[in-house]
Amino acid sequence: MSFTIVIPTVGRPSLTRLLAALDRPADVLVVDDRRDKSPQLDVPAWVTVLPGPARGPAAARNLGWQTAETEWVAFLDDDVVPEPGWLDRLAEDLAAAPEEAGGVQGELRVPLPSGRRRTDWERVTAGLATGEWITADMAYRRAALARSGGFDERLPRAFREDAELAFRVRRAGWSLRRGARRVTHPVRPESAWVSVRAQRGNADDALLRRLHGRRWREQLGIPAGRRRRHAAVASAGAVALACGGAAIATGRRGWSSAAMLAAAVWAAGTADFAASRIAPGPRDPGEVAVMLATSVAIPPVAVAHWLRGWWRWRGARPIPPAGPAPLTPPAEREQLTPPAMTPTRYRRAGARR
Repeated sequence: MSFTIVIPTVGRPSLTRLLAALDRPADVLVVDDRRDKSPQLDVPAWVTVLPGPARGPAAARNLGWQTAETEWVAFLDDDVVPEPGWLDRLAEDLAAAPEEAGGVQGELRVPLPSGRRRTDWERVTAGLATGEWITADMAYRRAALARSGGFDERLPRAFREDAELAFRVRRAGWSLRRGARRVTHPVRPESAWVSVRAQRGNADDALLRRLHGRRWREQLGIPAGRRRRHAAVASAGAVALACGGAAIATGRRGWSSAAMLAAAVWAAGTADFAASRIAPGPRDPGEVAVMLATSVAIPPVAVAHWLRGWWRWRGARPIPPAGPAPLTPPAEREQLTPPAMTPTRYRRAGARR
């Protein structure tokens, strides 16, 4: 079973550990998606490095699968560690895939510390273990990628782009399966404000709402979020500030009463959000302080990013399927190669030794 492994990277040190964990040389394309591509990546001689467009993992993965020449393309994130025998298990997973299977997902394990409760960031990372069709370890038929249109490059973060592709692959007539291979995804160190930075993903959610309608979460298998509650809390905070300012300017009690009521709603909503994050955690002073501070910041930041995305993508349209129906003979499937994979474009993409 022929396959190419595509690994987008922004130069994390974990890439070296990933490549060392592979049992033997393989057909590996590392897409260097750093803006500044110096110094060169330190990779084994059998690894091909492609200069990426530095527009996020979706664009980097598209470059990888469009450059590949094999029937299957296996995507790995640069911060996972394949378990021993992963290459053999991958070959077995792909060989066992039926004709109608467009993708096969690997199993992902997140090691967590024992003897204490998990921090908020550790719980977020642990959620990857139960995620569906995540590209931390996901293999697709190249024909399925070509027919579905590949990853949507309007999603610039490692957030939702894999679930959105899986939806379009299934909509194009392919099925998705789970395999037996496994990778480990360690919890990488992050700053205390990582949960606030993560709110940029709300702009991507706004795009998905534009593309797939009100039921986009159900269609893509995305759990319900707290956006409405964040909007209510942020609105209450804004009203409290506005009414407080009006009370100071005019001296009227009515404005003061409105400000106090709105502030009470804001405080109650913020306290509920913070409590929901503190309760399952270690509850040590440092974690509690971080949860309180970020719980104040997250609602307005989340709403701001959602509004930014809603305006930016107001005219967005879904990627239409392309090519013939998936259940075609292998000889005909070879004709599904998109324009970016023609020899001329391939040589321009650089890279193969």
